[in-house]
Amino acid sequence: MMTRVRTRDGIELAYESIGNPQDPPLILIMGLGAQMHVWPDSLCRNIAAKGFRVIRFDNRDSGESTALEEHGNPSIIRVWLGTRLAKKKPAVPYTLKDMARDVIALMDTLELDSAHVAGASMGGMIAQILAAKHRRRIRSLTSIMSSATAPRLPVSQLQMLLHLARRPGSRNRDAHIEYITRMNRMIGSPGYPMKDDELQRLAETSWERTASPLGFKRQLAAITHAGDRRRLLQKIKARTLVIHGADDPLVPVTMGIETAALIRRSKLKIIFGMGHDFPEALVPRLTRLMVRHLKKSEKKWQARQLRKSLRRLPEDDRSAANDHASSLDWLNQADNH
Repeated sequence: MMTRVRTRDGIELAYESIGNPQDPPLILIMGLGAQMHVWPDSLCRNIAAKGFRVIRFDNRDSGESTALEEHGNPSIIRVWLGTRLAKKKPAVPYTLKDMARDVIALMDTLELDSAHVAGASMGGMIAQILAAKHRRRIRSLTSIMSSATAPRLPVSQLQMLLHLARRPGSRNRDAHIEYITRMNRMIGSPGYPMKDDELQRLAETSWERTASPLGFKRQLAAITHAGDRRRLLQKIKARTLVIHGADDPLVPVTMGIETAALIRRSKLKIIFGMGHDFPEALVPRLTRLMVRHLKKSEKKWQARQLRKSLRRLPEDDRSAANDHASSLDWLNQADNH
C-alpha cells in the first residue's frame, strides 16, 4: 500500500513498504525520471521473502511525490558549462545532496535509525552520497548501473540521449506511452529483452503516475551539477556491492568498474547482456546477488552494534557478551570464505 510522508523542506514523498516491518530495512532509490515501480514487484517480494523490509519510493519530481513546478525548465547546457568553467557552481532547482536528505527524512519519519540502501543509476549516486556522508545510518550500499561522475558518452550516443530527453510536453497518453516504450527499448538489455507486455505495463504505470514532464529536466540538472564525486566515494566504508551491465548504453560498464575501484573492499558483479533496465528475466539473478550481500552486511552490522554496546556495559558483564560477539565474528568470517 502506498503512503506519503512530508519532509521538513515541505516535500511529499510517496512510498511503499513491503514485508515485515520488524525485519532489517532496505531502501530502494530509483534513477533519473523513473518511478518507484521501475523496481520490479517480483524483486521486491523476493527480497522481502528472504527477511528484509523493502521500502521503495518516488523521488521528488517523479511519480506521486511533490512536483517542483515553481522551478521551471532549467537549461542543462548552462548548468553543464557553469559546473566546468565557472569559479562558482551555477544555481539549480535542487542537488543530489538535497535528494539524499529526502531519504534521511523518510528514514526519520519511519523511525529507522539505519538501513541498507540500494540505488539504480541516479539513485545509485544518491545512495553513494548517503553512504559517504551519513555513515552511521547506512548498513550497506548496493550501487546498480551507476557512476562516480556524470556519464561520459560518445557523441553519437549523447545526441541520441539528448533527443530522448525531449519528453512530450502535452498531456497526451499515446505520445507518452510511445516515448516511454521507445526509451526503454533503446536503453534495455540486449541479452534479456523485455517482453511487449512488460514494456506496455511499465509505460502505462508511468503515464498514470507522472506528475510533471519537466521533473526529468530538474533531476538531470542535479546530476550535471554534482560533477565529479570520485573523492567522495573514497570515503565510503559501508560494505558495498556494485552491479553493472556489460551492455549498458547509458552508463558504460567502465564507469561501474571505476565505481568499484574507488570504494574500499567493494564487490563488483558485471552481468553480460544487461543494459540499463530491470527485465523480469534478470530478477532471479539480481535477487541472489542482492540477498547474499544484504545478509552478510546485516551480520557485520549486528556484530558491530554489539561491540559498541559492550563498551557501555559494566566490566563484570562484558565477558559473556564478548563471547557472543566473538561467535558473530567467527560466523561472519566463515561466510566470507
